[in-house]
Amino acid sequence: MANNRIARTNDDIQRVLSELLRSVKDPRVQQGMLSVTRVETTGDLRYAKVWISAYGLKDEKDFKRGLKSAAGWLRRELASSLSLRYTPELIFELDHSIEYGAHINSLINELDIRSEDDTQ
Repeated sequence: MANNRIARTNDDIQRVLSELLRSVKDPRVQQGMLSVTRVETTGDLRYAKVWISAYGLKDEKDFKRGLKSAAGWLRRELASSLSLRYTPELIFELDHSIEYGAHINSLINELDIRSEDDTQ
């Protein structure tokens, strides 16, 4: 039952953070298309590791510094949105899955594949 509770908490944190990231005013954070891909919370709900995928990122280090500076505000807003005993400390990690998917898509589009009608 505890695993279900943590899974629901992870989903709630992911949903709220994805909404809150749009309203962060720091230009270092607003560098491209952002998506919260995954959240893992510890069993005691003290820490939450948040994976963020950003497409069109200009400066990765600057982006991480912006997230770190906005973490306090995000945590406070998260506490007001969710009713948890402890609001977890947010630890941000970058997830490159959107960029990787776009790269694979461009490689597939560049392939020279002939249809069956062209071979006859």
